[in-house]
Amino acid sequence: MRSLWVDEDARAFANDPVSLRVYTSRLIGQDASLVLHGGGNTSVKAEARDLFGDPHDAIWVKGSGWDLATIERAGFAPLRIDLVRRMAALDSLSDAHMVDMLRASLLDPNAPTPSVEAILHAVIPFTFVDHTHADAVVTITNTRDGVARIGEIYGNRICIVPYVMPGFILAKEVYEMTKDIDWAEVEGIILLNHGVFTFGDDARTSYERMIQVVTEAEDYLAMNAPLPDENELEYRYAAGGAETGPPRVTSPRGDEATGPAAAEDDDLVQLARMRRAVSKAAGGAMIAQHDASPLHIAFSSRLDAGEVASRGPLTPDHVIRTKRTALFVDGDAIASVDAYAKGYRDYFERNAESHLVALDPAPRWAVWPGRGTVAFGRTLKDARIARDIVAHTVPAMARAELLGGWAALPEDDIFDVEYWELEQAKIKRAPVPSENAGRVVVVTGAASGIGRAAVDAFLQSGACVAALDIAEHVASLWSDDRVADFVCDVTDASALDYAIESTVRRFGGIDVVVSNAGTFPKSAHIEHLDDELWRKSFAVNLDAHRRLLQRAIPFLEAGIDPAVVFVASKNVPAPGKGAAAYSVAKAGLTQLARVAALELAPAGIRVNILHPNDVFDTAIWTPEVLAARAREYGVSVAEYKRKNLLGREVTSLDVAALAVALAGRVFAATTGAQIPVDGGNDRVV
Repeated sequence: MRSLWVDEDARAFANDPVSLRVYTSRLIGQDASLVLHGGGNTSVKAEARDLFGDPHDAIWVKGSGWDLATIERAGFAPLRIDLVRRMAALDSLSDAHMVDMLRASLLDPNAPTPSVEAILHAVIPFTFVDHTHADAVVTITNTRDGVARIGEIYGNRICIVPYVMPGFILAKEVYEMTKDIDWAEVEGIILLNHGVFTFGDDARTSYERMIQVVTEAEDYLAMNAPLPDENELEYRYAAGGAETGPPRVTSPRGDEATGPAAAEDDDLVQLARMRRAVSKAAGGAMIAQHDASPLHIAFSSRLDAGEVASRGPLTPDHVIRTKRTALFVDGDAIASVDAYAKGYRDYFERNAESHLVALDPAPRWAVWPGRGTVAFGRTLKDARIARDIVAHTVPAMARAELLGGWAALPEDDIFDVEYWELEQAKIKRAPVPSENAGRVVVVTGAASGIGRAAVDAFLQSGACVAALDIAEHVASLWSDDRVADFVCDVTDASALDYAIESTVRRFGGIDVVVSNAGTFPKSAHIEHLDDELWRKSFAVNLDAHRRLLQRAIPFLEAGIDPAVVFVASKNVPAPGKGAAAYSVAKAGLTQLARVAALELAPAGIRVNILHPNDVFDTAIWTPEVLAARAREYGVSVAEYKRKNLLGREVTSLDVAALAVALAGRVFAATTGAQIPVDGGNDRVV
């Protein structure tokens, strides 16, 4: 680890300790091996003024909910330091009361709620204080003889504090332990199984002490518990010393993918089934993210991987995101998840007091033997946070095993954090998930018109979406990471396969398919139809839909409330002259959907059809085409757009909204339906 301090950058904040605090906090926050997703906290003791403009000795502490990587001045809460220090001398203080007292000590009523470690920061007698959950240090403390190893590395330069609950209890413990020490001889504090504090009277000293402490731990691990380079990683099974290398396969697009999950399509189906089982246990759809990197495959291939991963998390605060233990997929995923859920309920009963209500018993990460790890979350963000934590936990476990064994905290300590009243309060304040949160939707023809509106509508309802379109600009339409965009010609089987497989690898499965891609060939009476025009219409408007459905069925069978929405046309019930190639293909699509509804109903997959008409905000309705049609009817363009029974213009959004509804709870008992979206057409009615 190296210092990221730059003198020129720091000089800009030389006369403002709070801005300097922001600067070094961001240096810490950008290193994921120090803090992850809001972890860690920092402070500075500096003057602050109250509402009357009067100065006070204050401590500025990171506010709850802020991330060190992006924190701003507004993310620090200024408190009267005299009041905060007096709290440390109290005999007892409940967590809820502590939060109330900290808020009462604020010099700015609009500041965020201070970190629960504010009291501890206040009792450390240095201007700047940094706190991280450094992987290297926590890895060493999570071994059976971690205390001795920490002493071996740092000697008397570091104060070692046995693990106690964060918040007031921890602050009180440090306050009592350090009453009589000579702070000049101490460079930092290591909280066993939790993290590191360093400090100094200037920002650079505090920050670079952290870098030095962590570097020494990293050097110790490199010497005593080295991990192989990923490019040369060998599998080392727990018994027999068998070794093999990770297989490599080439995707249809030509780039290489790593790991067994890319090699066998059946593994993708198994991943989808695992996700469905976890979603059922959680009581709602979950996103699943598979890590098939060589290190994770190697860890999952250990004969003792499940037992190691059941000993507890890297730090206790990770339990909020990952649960205490991992799911070990022992053969059948459904049976494994059921066993995990029962084990979680037993864990709750062993440790819970009567007033607590159990969280859902679903795992948040899994060890998949020979295939790596999988992380789960109610949203893509939650799944990625869990994945990132697991990405740091797995190498820590592997290294700790080389140092004599992974030894996390006892389960009662982990339970106390998981069911901490402050964390419970956050859960109660969390918003109700959107209807499609955690669901995965595939939309074809996504770059414009109905397809683009459908992507937007499903995103708004909380889903993750795979957006497929032949137009290259589909890749630039959304900056939302919940969208997986694919430049894909739906008539190209290999491109379609790649998009479907990549969607499953990214999100864990497929729940909804909106089969929308289509083309409207030029008008031609039957006697003038040429074979090429006919074949192209059928290739896009029928064959591609069949191929997409066929490819998606194994994943829909493992989906969450699975549904298919085919976008057909008014031309099915009411065809027009000169549109045989289009109308016949759409009629075939409708018949395909009806048969699919019959065949897929036993698997719980609903299949419904939309018949839009005159949706003018799509690519085929250019201003020139609109003007020509209006002239044919002898009306204005505005009147032409409203030539339906309701006298209203039909938009892509109308069609998209109905597609979302068809995939949701409102139509949970509907399959095989054909629904017009046309404002009322007298030829159809």
